[in-house]
Amino acid sequence: MGTGDGTRAARAGAVTGAASGAWAGTAGAGGRNGTLTAARAGARRGDGTGARLGAGVPYGPGAALVPGAVGAAVGAAAGGWPLIAPGRCPAGLRGAPPGTPARQAPESAPEGPQRAPGGPPGAPSGDRRHAPDPRRTPDTLDVAADPEDTYALIEELLVLVRRGPRDSFDELAEHRLVERRALLERHAHRRPPPAATPARGWVHGDFHPLNLLYRDAEPAAIVDWDRLGVRPRAEEAVRAAVIFFLRPDGTLDFAKIRPYARAYRRTTGAGPEELAAAVHRVWWERLNDFWMLRWRYQLGDHRADPGFPASAALAVWWTGSYEDVRDAFTD
Repeated sequence: MGTGDGTRAARAGAVTGAASGAWAGTAGAGGRNGTLTAARAGARRGDGTGARLGAGVPYGPGAALVPGAVGAAVGAAAGGWPLIAPGRCPAGLRGAPPGTPARQAPESAPEGPQRAPGGPPGAPSGDRRHAPDPRRTPDTLDVAADPEDTYALIEELLVLVRRGPRDSFDELAEHRLVERRALLERHAHRRPPPAATPARGWVHGDFHPLNLLYRDAEPAAIVDWDRLGVRPRAEEAVRAAVIFFLRPDGTLDFAKIRPYARAYRRTTGAGPEELAAAVHRVWWERLNDFWMLRWRYQLGDHRADPGFPASAALAVWWTGSYEDVRDAFTD
């Protein structure tokens, strides 16, 4: 990896830390990393946002948080991360830096339980294109997936996969479902206990490349805040890295993850133990997650299909390289 790649990875780690650390800890307590506190942000805008954040009510969905270094360039106050009103994109900002490959569907998943509350395994819970609101169901979302529920969902998906005319995607889906069931049976004892939940704080909730805006090659704003909520904060960093640095063959680029994770820890003050716990919980989450297949077979939505081969391979590879992945985030 070139020096430029490491620098960009470190910047991404710092941006992730800012996104999840700007309101880390107690709601409204303010930034730990030099970003604006909620109260200061509201005072500078004069719109009462700081009071609303302090009361645990986040700013409206669709807002963009802009770092001070570039915030000054777009007319915001320097030194903080002011919010841009929903639907308003400053001139000169774009959705991806030069040279970034186009993505047909985000790799971020609607995280959460694999079944709707009170419903059968895999049953729809409203529009599953969106995650359950973390502000409404924090206890449910912090409970690690139950493998028994996942086994039931696998069986339901296998019935759908094996129905009617089949193509190469169906063959791959069946293979990965059977493979994942066997993998879960071998590792069910590693389900994270509640005590493993890391430190909580305000997090963006859906941090991935499509939710970053750039000025030239520099990250300039974070958009799509409709999943903002108080959650285990370091898990956001691990999920983001898995999206940013996933290779087409389903492996992760450790040479980029290491500077990213170091920048995140430096920005937020999170320690290696917190990152290690987050890695374990996100690994387990991935092992039990089938959102792409649920889109295709339960919703008839094929937009996520291109990302499935790499995503499905990742769960298998990560399980076999568990210690290496953990060390990349904690070195």
